[in-house]
Amino acid sequence: MKYIIRHGVMRLLGEFAPVGDAVYFRNQEVVIESERGQEVAEVLCESTARAVEFIDEPTHGKILRVMSNEDRVVLLERQAREDVAYRGGLDFIAQRRLQMELVDVELLLGGERLIFYFLSEKRVDFRDLVKDLAREFHTRIEMRQIGVRDEAKLLADYGDCGKPVCCNTHMLVMPPVSMKMAKLQKSTLDPSKISGRCGRLKCCLRFEQDVYEEFQDQLPPQGARVVTAKGPAKVLAQEVLARKLLVEFEDGRRVMIAKDEILSVMGGKGK
Repeated sequence: MKYIIRHGVMRLLGEFAPVGDAVYFRNQEVVIESERGQEVAEVLCESTARAVEFIDEPTHGKILRVMSNEDRVVLLERQAREDVAYRGGLDFIAQRRLQMELVDVELLLGGERLIFYFLSEKRVDFRDLVKDLAREFHTRIEMRQIGVRDEAKLLADYGDCGKPVCCNTHMLVMPPVSMKMAKLQKSTLDPSKISGRCGRLKCCLRFEQDVYEEFQDQLPPQGARVVTAKGPAKVLAQEVLARKLLVEFEDGRRVMIAKDEILSVMGGKGK
């Protein structure tokens, strides 16, 4: 039996096999051996072929043991070293005047590597920086360039809805989000109100988009001419989620009607 495991500050997902015949349970904290080294992880569920299909580039490795009190002591020590490494990284970046913004530092439980996550608008030659960091911290150094959505995944806590940000809870990948989605869902187009902690359009606009598109496809488009029990009319606007239409009759009356009140469509497309 294998398990789906979540690990690392970037909340990586993978399929891990236990050592021996050990059995693990959901939400259990464990120590794993991944491609990166020894690290703390969380058991999500038993692995199935269906579950693995939903993971983009799953990691692999072994579950070594349930996290012990000794492991927790080591973890606290590692977190203290991460703070030191973060401050040291800032100093070295400033000394070399590199155009990059340090976001976070991760030191694996086993101490095999120290990972620096950074933002940069262009390619950065950090070879000398890596040498500085390796001399200072005496471990393998890994530099990871991330995007602004990844920064929110690392640092953000709660969204405007009052709940933990989606990118740091259930989301496996960052979906593309466009202003067209906001318009279709009739959200406010004020960027300050539809932008998330990352400064980009909120990912939650993507969650209901498929439903909006399905409902919209069932309605005659704006400008189409339709026939109703009250006579012919022209479609002025759609209320997609309610599956209603604002129509104008030949006598100038404007009425909101349900999709089921449409007898036929004379122009444009509709179903």
